[in-house]
Amino acid sequence: THKNLKLFEGFSAADCVVRSVTSYRVLQGPKMMQAPIILLKEGTDTSQGKPQIISNINACEVVMEAVSSTLGPRGMDKLIVDGHGKTTISNDGATIMKLLDIVHPAAKTLVDISLSQDAEVGDGTTSVVLLAAEILRKCKPYVESGVHPQILVKGIRRATQLALQRIKEIAVHVQKDDPQEQRSMLEKCASTALSSKLIAHQKDFFSKMVVDAVMLLDELLPLNMIGIKKVQGGSLEESLLVAGVAFKKTFSYAGFEMQPKRYSGPKIALLNIELELKAEKENAEIRVESVEEYQRIVDAEWTILYDKLEKIVKSGSKVVLSKLPIGDVATQYFADRDVFCAGRVPEEDLRRTMKACGGSIQTSVTSLTEDVLGVCDHFEEKQIGGERYNLFTGCREAKTCTIILRGGAEQFIEETERSLHDAIMIVRRTLKNDAVVAGGGAIEMELSKYLRDYSRTIVTKEQLVIAAFAKALEVIPRQLCDNAGFDSTNVLNGLREKHANGHKWYGVDITKEDIANNFEAYVWEPATVKINALTGAAEAASLILSVDETIRNPKSNPDGPPSALPGM
Repeated sequence: THKNLKLFEGFSAADCVVRSVTSYRVLQGPKMMQAPIILLKEGTDTSQGKPQIISNINACEVVMEAVSSTLGPRGMDKLIVDGHGKTTISNDGATIMKLLDIVHPAAKTLVDISLSQDAEVGDGTTSVVLLAAEILRKCKPYVESGVHPQILVKGIRRATQLALQRIKEIAVHVQKDDPQEQRSMLEKCASTALSSKLIAHQKDFFSKMVVDAVMLLDELLPLNMIGIKKVQGGSLEESLLVAGVAFKKTFSYAGFEMQPKRYSGPKIALLNIELELKAEKENAEIRVESVEEYQRIVDAEWTILYDKLEKIVKSGSKVVLSKLPIGDVATQYFADRDVFCAGRVPEEDLRRTMKACGGSIQTSVTSLTEDVLGVCDHFEEKQIGGERYNLFTGCREAKTCTIILRGGAEQFIEETERSLHDAIMIVRRTLKNDAVVAGGGAIEMELSKYLRDYSRTIVTKEQLVIAAFAKALEVIPRQLCDNAGFDSTNVLNGLREKHANGHKWYGVDITKEDIANNFEAYVWEPATVKINALTGAAEAASLILSVDETIRNPKSNPDGPPSALPGM
């Protein structure tokens, strides 16, 4: 139009084209606005930025509050009922975290580090969750103030590196040359691990048993060579350690009671063979012309079975173990020839017997030679509580042992088993790495003091982060005091004063509601427990601080029609 042409007076032709296009867009208005680009499925939940980081930190704090009361010798236990109605009473951080069934994606990271700590060193599963959540809590004000998360992550990594370096500097190495001193150290470490468990009152009894069990193993210290069997009834002190293999008496047929129950130096046949007459398969059909033919089929079955049994007896075996059933005919046959047999032996127990006594598991009886038979010094069947157990002792090939636990309630015995697992892991770790530090919050207070002093020597923003990390480490002694009902402010003030004056092993003394030199009080922990806990906690904190967006896809609806794209 003439009105529009007046806009372009005094411009070149090229300018006029550009300006006319611009003018056209202006004139058209909202009609020409671009449609929004849709990347994610309809119903997808997204949250990002600073509020997302704060939300993740808050979720981790909630997890910490759930397990913090279980820390230390005076920690409380948790009773957890799962979806099937099974009740678990536990004080073990990893067990509680696993059973809580946490669904928050960021909080699941704490579950992972707790389980990782349990698998790697066995103890410190609650400590690692507390440390990670407390580091995040101390970083929260900086995130709210606008400090970039990567600066916080860099500071946490630097602080962790310094803390690990300090642990290695001050850890005490116990000489392995002196067996008595080494055993004493192992017992103290096991005793410290058990002091926060349900069986704390029997920690001296069980710490000796755990050390004996680990000492029976070979230099590789395989965990699966220590079997733990549970027998209800009796007291905890009636638990016993068998220097060999023990498993519960299996299902038996008539004739079993006629078999001998004790041997010295027997040969052991380990089989994966069914020694009984098999029933005909369904819908099987055999057509016979006469009674004699039918009798020949029946005789053939008996001949095959007796042929197998004869070969086993001729091999010189006095103890026959099979993963598959051993029938009544075979049981009576062995009883007549003074041979002990057990069918339906669990595979795990059969494999432990094989590793302990030598030999190999056979699927045929045609080659039962000396080299495939196991040997032990002594075998007997023994009554333990309401159960009968088969005990193999003096195993020559590999070194193995079995702990038979006694106790009242089923949940109590299960918690005892979990506690012993932690103690066994600690003793194994201490044997491999002989460095120990004082427990009871002593090492955390020393690291806190060291990092606080270091933070004052640097000028970057890392100074604030390292100081926050140092403050976060105090959560362990503070929680120990809170769980025991002490005044944590007074105790921590006393500990800060002692550590500032160079008393590096001072920690919380639970028995006297005071502070004490925990190294002299023999509250020892392997340095590797603290190294793993600090590393795991710092990695989890760094990971959670690095996440600034969560995208949660909507649950798919398999029954309904697929949702159409917007505008379709």
